[in-house]
Amino acid sequence: MASVELLMPKMGESIMEATVLTWLKSEGDTIEQDESVLEVATDKVDTEVPSTHGGILSKILANDGDVIPVGSPIAIITTDGDDASTPTPKTENTAAAPPALEAQSNVAITPTVVLEKPATGRFYSPLVMNIAREEQ
Repeated sequence: MASVELLMPKMGESIMEATVLTWLKSEGDTIEQDESVLEVATDKVDTEVPSTHGGILSKILANDGDVIPVGSPIAIITTDGDDASTPTPKTENTAAAPPALEAQSNVAITPTVVLEKPATGRFYSPLVMNIAREEQ
């Protein structure tokens, strides 16, 4: 059995801490990876924090109402794996994204090359040119 720390995730560039509103799971509960474990509030948004690993919620380190800095441990999860190291976050950007946007992060975006130049001599971004072309 390995133990991993559940850390307070980064929720935006200017967010440095969050307040624990309520725990959705209790110590001893079995949790799945990406399952919501607790609700937190920042000065900008209230959100649910998903588990980074599946396993058993062994110990809750932050109580309701506690203000926790980003990156600080908030719980210990006991997993079935042999690796006792702390998990590495996916990326800074996806950790900051709301859950609804994480599902869309796998969408491939293909750049478009615009070969025509506007007649007015002004610069238009490729996005503006594509919109103009589609809208005629």
